[in-house]
Amino acid sequence: MIQLSEKSFKKVMIALSVYLVSLFAANTLGLKIMPFILGSHLSVAVFSFPIVFLMTDVIGEVYGKKIAKWFVLAGFVSTFLFIIYSLISLAMPWADAGLWVKGGYEQVFGISLRIAAASLVAFLVAEYQDVLSFFFFKNWFGTKHFWLRSNLSNLWSQFLDTTLFMVIAFAGVYPTATLVSIIISWWLFKVGMGVLYTPLSYLAIHLLRDREDTEKK
Repeated sequence: MIQLSEKSFKKVMIALSVYLVSLFAANTLGLKIMPFILGSHLSVAVFSFPIVFLMTDVIGEVYGKKIAKWFVLAGFVSTFLFIIYSLISLAMPWADAGLWVKGGYEQVFGISLRIAAASLVAFLVAEYQDVLSFFFFKNWFGTKHFWLRSNLSNLWSQFLDTTLFMVIAFAGVYPTATLVSIIISWWLFKVGMGVLYTPLSYLAIHLLRDREDTEKK
């Protein structure tokens, strides 16, 4: 049984807000592609999506595996509902006064079922794998070296997320060689951003810890 003080409960709610905002930012703002090295391209989601994985590691470190899994479930349900709301909104008729934005609106929020399925499957599998991997390494290394445990778990989970999403969404759309190239470049960059964000993880752990909580697992 997980027992949290009122102070810690508020902290968890703020952390959940950061987690969900980062997830939604990746899924919406991530439509923008920016130029990268050697003529390649990257989604701006690389700035927000690593926070999603790091946050589950931070929550797991401070409050245990059970609450980390609840974060993943909350992210999955939120994403699923967002897609449902988007589909309902797109199906509704347009008033003449709003037609000026119709093209852009439908292009941005017109998520195909294939891409929607890719997003949900990749998120659920990769995030649960991240939680399991993090606690596997925690059992191995103990409570020391959070930076190593977090980045090792993210290394594998980010690869799963990138590969599952790209294969489900774009297999048969892009040539296999192109698809592999995109997967590798996106995966490595997201892992790199996760490493750069590691100091923020330590700051988050410091802010979330509450000595009043004695039972965290």
